[in-house]
Amino acid sequence: MREVGLHPDASAPAFGPDTDAVSIIGWAFAVHPDLTMPSAFNLNGVVLLDLASKAGYTGDVLFVDTGYHFPETLATRDALAARYPQMRFVTLNAGATPDDGQTPETLYASDPDACCAVRKVSPLQNHLKAVNPSALLNARSREQTGDRADIPFVEDGGSRRKINPLAYWTRERLEAYAEAHGLPVNPLYHDGFLSVGCWPCTRAVKPGEDSRAGRWAGKGKTECGLWAGENRL
Repeated sequence: MREVGLHPDASAPAFGPDTDAVSIIGWAFAVHPDLTMPSAFNLNGVVLLDLASKAGYTGDVLFVDTGYHFPETLATRDALAARYPQMRFVTLNAGATPDDGQTPETLYASDPDACCAVRKVSPLQNHLKAVNPSALLNARSREQTGDRADIPFVEDGGSRRKINPLAYWTRERLEAYAEAHGLPVNPLYHDGFLSVGCWPCTRAVKPGEDSRAGRWAGKGKTECGLWAGENRL
């Protein structure tokens, strides 16, 4: 599913490929004091949190508990919340479990789109409708998949801007930054899980694959529905 609506916001400053990410975040937070950051705490997200802290970001960090997260992901969330107490870490759908009745226990296998819609997309969409932030700060980058190859720094999202400070960052640059600053990266990353989602639908990435190839492998699906499709943010 190719992401659609990746239109640069013509009213934003003319940031270039070499523009400092901290400057972009600082501009976004000044223009949008209600700026909100959804995160799954993958490598991109961890780096973005640290850059945001340097830019003075003190807003919300939204994480959706699908009930199927790896324990390592939840531990990474907790480590990041302790590291950045100036931000408010908010877990939506907290306490979800595979047998909580939200979905049939095997829906992820028979209809992964429907499982994502109920367990991930809907909780975040409902929260955003309630708080209605004017902009979202997120960690997507052009290198992650071909579907994201045209992501601009500032994306025209209609009623809500999307700020993408890491648009031009490579995996090598992200890894170097995380190592240099001692960031708490999800330990699964070092086992080849370059993008970590729910455990039933995530595998390690094989040599030569892009960083999101381990998500929904073999299911004809590349996005959860947050950034692409009818209900995209």
